[in-house]
Amino acid sequence: MTSQNLNHSELLIREMQVRNYSSRTIKTYSLLLISLEKAFDRSVDQISVEQFKDFLHKRITDENISVSMVNQYISVFKIIQADILKRDWQQIKIKRPRREKKLPVILSLSEVERIINCTNNIKHKAIMMLAYSSGLRRQEVQFIEPKAIDSDRMQVHVFQGKGKKDRYTILSAKTLDILRIYFKIERPSFYLFESQMKKGQHLSDGTLNNIVKKNAQKAGIKKQISFHTLRHCFATHLLEQGVNLRLIQQFMGHVSLKTTSMYLHLTNIDASNIISPLDSMNI
Repeated sequence: MTSQNLNHSELLIREMQVRNYSSRTIKTYSLLLISLEKAFDRSVDQISVEQFKDFLHKRITDENISVSMVNQYISVFKIIQADILKRDWQQIKIKRPRREKKLPVILSLSEVERIINCTNNIKHKAIMMLAYSSGLRRQEVQFIEPKAIDSDRMQVHVFQGKGKKDRYTILSAKTLDILRIYFKIERPSFYLFESQMKKGQHLSDGTLNNIVKKNAQKAGIKKQISFHTLRHCFATHLLEQGVNLRLIQQFMGHVSLKTTSMYLHLTNIDASNIISPLDSMNI
């Protein structure tokens, strides 16, 4: 079948597959393209730049869609215009919206400890300990397999994380202990953490978020947190311990050091304990 026989949705999928986008992103972008064409009741190649901007403006003002979704719509439109229709993107120039620079909520060491200690559910405890101690994203916990836990090297191998990148991060000795106990009890068949009702099925986004939120509530923590908060705490607490920012960047899987440097604004370091390098000299 030639490209002339394919519709724009099929061409979008093909283009993204060739460029090795994740299946999740391909599905999201395909649905956004369908909603765009449905809104105008016409093919995307017949939607002008000004009409597209009006569409985005209406979605923002009427539905308060997120900055992330606006960026996703622009990315879909760009792939269609530049890569499929071969139009000059520099002439189109749809600028992306500014992101609000909000710092994430951070828990203290004692608050993380309270949340973990609040559950007697061995699976939930293992999930939270692994996420916090290794700085894993929610999706990385969802799809992690037992083989990713390298007890010989005390590392966690994150296969195809965000941006389809592999990386290694640290494995806590206490987390390894709890994982061994959990594994003997549950005996997961494929993913490390599986649905209780269906072996081989990974846990949902909502389930993972609820595990953290419910235990935070039990621990008496009033802060508005999510599963991702554990990852933020991992990076911040390592910085407070004096771990090099470059190392933390590697553990987190950040492409840019600028992303990791955000945690510099969150650290709680007592400046009175810092000694000037001059004071260590024989002067």
